Amino acid sequence: MLQRFPIIVGPTAGGKSSLAVQVGLLLRAGGRAAEIVTADSMQVFRGLDIGTAKPTDEERGGLPHHLIDIAEPRDSFSVERWLSRAEGCIDRIREGGSVPIVVGGTHFYVKALLEGLFEGPGSDEGLRAELAALPASALRAELERIDTASARRLHANDLRRTIRAIEVFRLTGKPLSEHQSQWDRGGVRSDALLVGLEWSTEAINRRINARVKSMIERGLVEEARGLWSAGAFGPQSREALGYKQLIEHFEGRSSLDEAIERIKIETRRFARNQRTWLRRLRTVPDAEWVRVEGDDVEGTIRRAAERVVKRLT
Repeated sequence: MLQRFPIIVGPTAGGKSSLAVQVGLLLRAGGRAAEIVTADSMQVFRGLDIGTAKPTDEERGGLPHHLIDIAEPRDSFSVERWLSRAEGCIDRIREGGSVPIVVGGTHFYVKALLEGLFEGPGSDEGLRAELAALPASALRAELERIDTASARRLHANDLRRTIRAIEVFRLTGKPLSEHQSQWDRGGVRSDALLVGLEWSTEAINRRINARVKSMIERGLVEEARGLWSAGAFGPQSREALGYKQLIEHFEGRSSLDEAIERIKIETRRFARNQRTWLRRLRTVPDAEWVRVEGDDVEGTIRRAAERVVKRLT
């Protein structure tokens, strides 16, 4: 039987990367090498560093990190592409005698790794073009009519996923949310240990506000402006939290203060959507869930890392 490896999930700004590195360093101290595989749909893009909270060289603790900076911002990047790369990384890391540690906030990617990819119908380019020509308000109304569960989950401005949900319904006669509920009843791979960090809404919102403030101080506005001025953004990367709101500022649609406030608001909303995914992942058997509360966050993360390492031995 293959040695288990951890998959670490949790809300944005919740300490996932720190936990992953601490698990890796503890494994290394015990004589076992470890490498980190990132499950983040925006950290794949080169140049989007501060706003996607890519770990710095110092924060990586000397551990190899994979699936960061593997695509240009103009590229599109799919879960299928990530899953193929992730499976390859995990296999190579194991073959080299190291322990892979998967970590990230794109819980759709994590669920695909745990349970396989939801096999929906293939795309219909003609239908997509027809839907893309409709106003956003019409698309939203259609989604709310045919699939209220997906409408509750998707942000009104997430046109790409809205179009896909409508496309699935048109092609199958069944809502996307119903397809996904059947996916939830699938099997879970036995060689992974799911590790989840849980925060109260109030506590994680404070962390998010502090993180956004820190990102601005470290140069997020300048980073985003440089990419925008160079025409580097593609349709997918320009939707990244932080960059999307600043692009609206650069294009004269908001003041800088308004853009920064929108970043905080939208990041808190993103964290709320992540909690929905975490509830779905709660069904994974034999997982390790860690409640982070109080002032001793570092101590909680450290103790959680120790428990994870014990469960891998």
